[in-house]
Amino acid sequence: MLEQAGARTVAVRRPEELDDLDGVVVPGGESTTIAKLARTFDVLDPLTTRIRSGLPAFGTCAGMILLADRIEGGAAGQETIGGLDVVVRRNAFGRQVDSFEAELAVDGLPAPFHAVFIRAPWVEKVGNEVSVVATVASGPEVGRIVAVRQAHLLATSFHPEITGDARFHALFVSMVVGLARGT
Repeated sequence: MLEQAGARTVAVRRPEELDDLDGVVVPGGESTTIAKLARTFDVLDPLTTRIRSGLPAFGTCAGMILLADRIEGGAAGQETIGGLDVVVRRNAFGRQVDSFEAELAVDGLPAPFHAVFIRAPWVEKVGNEVSVVATVASGPEVGRIVAVRQAHLLATSFHPEITGDARFHALFVSMVVGLARGT
């Protein structure tokens, strides 16, 4: 999806691989496992430092949890990268069996975005510098905040990479390019 949006991608497995990045995607998966593996492979602290120093980051699902400053329903002692002034509720939409698809109302996109939620979080509170990018458009969870942006950080509680719609990835690439140009 990032390549469709014009980016060149590389995998990051070691701290030194962070040095040449213009932006980073913190993927979905299991947030506690991702944090533990990042700690085990000595990536968590350097990644935290880079993101807090302005490296653009896009967190999807578990990545949203990892970018959040505060978590509700997290595991005891769960670490985050932080930087995003939000309160995120982990597994807010329910268990794996409760996974679903929904149309979103997205600020700045001309048409709705069809999103896939898998054991997804939602944003309960946003800080003053955080913009709400998308909410659930209908159904029992109407109005729930599911995408946010703060300066160089973008986060979604859903998996935009599953849908084939590259608009959120294009938004992130435009953020990276704009920040590189100082705009």
